[in-house]
Amino acid sequence: MARDGPGVCCDFPAGTGQDGTVSWTVIVPVKRLAHAKSRLRDAIGPSAAPSRDHEELVLAMVLDTVAAALSSPVVGRVVVISPDPVPGEEATLLGAETLPDLPDAGLNPALAYAAAHARRTSRAGTEPGVAALTADLPALRDSELTEALRQAEQAAGSLGPRVLARSFVPDAAGTGTVLLAAPPGAALEPCFGPDSAAAHEASGAIRLSGAWPSLRRDVDTPADLAEALMLGVGPRTAAAWAARAARQPVDGVGG
Repeated sequence: MARDGPGVCCDFPAGTGQDGTVSWTVIVPVKRLAHAKSRLRDAIGPSAAPSRDHEELVLAMVLDTVAAALSSPVVGRVVVISPDPVPGEEATLLGAETLPDLPDAGLNPALAYAAAHARRTSRAGTEPGVAALTADLPALRDSELTEALRQAEQAAGSLGPRVLARSFVPDAAGTGTVLLAAPPGAALEPCFGPDSAAAHEASGAIRLSGAWPSLRRDVDTPADLAEALMLGVGPRTAAAWAARAARQPVDGVGG
């Protein structure tokens, strides 16, 4: 996809994707790298440089997620929101936009703030659909994200002409949420947290159907990462994982 500059798409009319569907703004929230994915860091095993390896792996997963989102023909913008400047700086090199987490009050306030920003800064006369996408999808295929967002567009009016329905995709376990989509005119209303799939459904969001293994495979644990690696992770995650393996301590040296 050709771009005028970071986060500015020039291939299709304002408000529509390349294929004429809704042009979505995808919001990717990222914690401070030092604090992200603690379950993965604590259980993944020894390393010669544990802090550096962990942060590099987390950042690589973020960037592979962002790159996949940017490749979708129904995505017009990708906005990375984080209290940590590093993920945003790296994501802008891929063509994403960055937004500091000014609320700094947790995931849901950050997403609501970013969604309002996306709508406020959209092109004149247009209002994009906004979608929250988790940042830990290193195996994400843009084709699966595209299919899910197209299904979200179809679901938007499924409850009647006066209802603008939100929709969501649960994670592989079925309890969490990897994607929450709000069509133009609908508030995002994020309900992330424990059992977020049930919370989003209770809030009126429609559960989308689709296998979408790469979209649903978020990574919180070593087992999750192993599954993502089997699916085939993006180049940055693959490189970070290989570099970490190369720095594994041998016979206690470097541990």
